[in-house]
Amino acid sequence: MTDRERIKRAFREYTDHYDPSDVKISLKIDHTYRVAENAEVIAQDLGLDEQGIFLAFSMGMLHDFGRFEQVKKYGTFIDRKSVDHAELGADLLFIDGHILDFFDKDDLDEATASLMEKVIRLHNKLDLPNELTKEEALYCNIIRDADKIDIFRVLSEIEYEDGKEGEKRPSHDGARDSIMECVLQHRCVPRIDERTEFEVWVSRYCMAFELFFPISKKITGQQGCLAKILQRPTKTQKEKEQMDIVLSELSYYM
Repeated sequence: MTDRERIKRAFREYTDHYDPSDVKISLKIDHTYRVAENAEVIAQDLGLDEQGIFLAFSMGMLHDFGRFEQVKKYGTFIDRKSVDHAELGADLLFIDGHILDFFDKDDLDEATASLMEKVIRLHNKLDLPNELTKEEALYCNIIRDADKIDIFRVLSEIEYEDGKEGEKRPSHDGARDSIMECVLQHRCVPRIDERTEFEVWVSRYCMAFELFFPISKKITGQQGCLAKILQRPTKTQKEKEQMDIVLSELSYYM
């Protein structure tokens, strides 16, 4: 089970069924390859053997499998307006059987398939369940880190669609106390509807607090994309003061 080219070929053949002119489709194809590369680098740094590194790569290639059907059916990446893309991807792969497009049945034992399915289902969740095995937690954290690293790249390069599709915008100044508490506690922000634009961006910055491995923080720093989006201008004095807190906490954490 170490054929990277088969994985890539099967991924290309699958995504060829979707509209390549749709910027959302092309974005997620590009994102997928980068997450797989990030996952390999993290796994190598952790000292995993070749099988473990390949498994991390494979999970990276399949982590957003549900995104393509999500875009086709709903025209959006926003899960709360459509479907949980991680659950959809896991269903397509392990219930509908698309995993066999990527692996021969004899090459993927039941335990490995179960591990992959769990990691794909959990890669977008706010928190990981406590009952994960050591191996499950390891690969979940590899893929979640690999994903976040490239999300910072996406955010730095394009106007990401989250919050732009007719969202109601509250009028309060700065970020609410509950969001700033997440900054001070170094954790991701739970999904809150009707956020200001500033609150949306603070929530994105907070993803960095849950980079699990030192190598992930190092890659993020070298990539420079988090630093780039942190330079977005503030609009009010309160936003500036809160942004100073965000920068201070991130500097300490990273």
